[in-house]
Amino acid sequence: MYHLYKKNELNFSLVLIVSYVVSFSVADGFSASLGTEKIITAPVAIVFTLFLLVFVSKHNLKEKYGLCSFHGSPGNYLYFIPLLLMMSINLWNGVAMKLSVLETVLHILSMLCVGFIEEIIFRGFLFKALYNDNVKLAIVISSVTFGIGHIVNLLNGRDFIPTLLQVCYAIATGFLFTIIFYTGKSLLPCMIAHGFVNSSSAFAVENSSIKFHIISSAVLCIISLSYALWILRKTKQFDEYENKDKR
Repeated sequence: MYHLYKKNELNFSLVLIVSYVVSFSVADGFSASLGTEKIITAPVAIVFTLFLLVFVSKHNLKEKYGLCSFHGSPGNYLYFIPLLLMMSINLWNGVAMKLSVLETVLHILSMLCVGFIEEIIFRGFLFKALYNDNVKLAIVISSVTFGIGHIVNLLNGRDFIPTLLQVCYAIATGFLFTIIFYTGKSLLPCMIAHGFVNSSSAFAVENSSIKFHIISSAVLCIISLSYALWILRKTKQFDEYENKDKR
C-alpha cells in the first residue's frame, strides 16, 4: 500500500474511499441479515481504523494528516462553540433509547470509527493529494466528494429526500471541516465533532416530517458556511495563499 501511496497519493486516496464505501455497505448489509445492527460493521470499522492509524504512524505522516495538536488562536475559531451546536443536532427532537444495549454499543463504536475514517480519508488523504496544485480546488473537491458519498445511503434503504438533504449539509459541513484542517493543521476537532454527531444518532428521536428535515439541514448548512467564512476572515489564510502565489 505504501508503494501505491508514494507513486500517486490521489490514486491511493481514491482506493481508500472506494474500499471504505464498499466494505461498510457490505458490512451493514450482512449486519441487517443477521438481525443485529452493526454486528459486522463494528469489527470492520475497528480494523479499518487501526489500519489507517498504523499506516500514518509507521510512515511518520501524523503531522501531515492532522493527527497532531491544533495550531492557531482558539479565539479565531470562536472557541469551537459552533461545533458544539452542530454536535447537538441529533438531540434537538428529543432523546430515546432506540436500540438494544449491544446494538447501541456497536453503533457508537462504528460511528466513532467512521468519524475518524471519513475525516482522515476525505480531509486528510484526498485533500492533501490535491493541496499543492490548487488549495481552493482541493477544498471544493474534498467537500463535494464527501457529500456525494452519502448517496450510498439510498442503497441501504434510506428515503430519497432525506438523503438528498443529507448530501447538501454534508457538503457544507465537509467544507467547514476542511477549512478547520487547512487553517488549524489538525483534524482532531473535526474527528471529535464528526464522531459525536454520528454516535448520537443512536439516541435521536426519529421525525419523518420533511419540514423538520429541511429546517435541520438548512440550520446545519448555515452554521457550517457562516463558521467557515468567519474562520477564513479571522485567519486570513486565503489572503496569504494568494499573496504567496503571486510572488
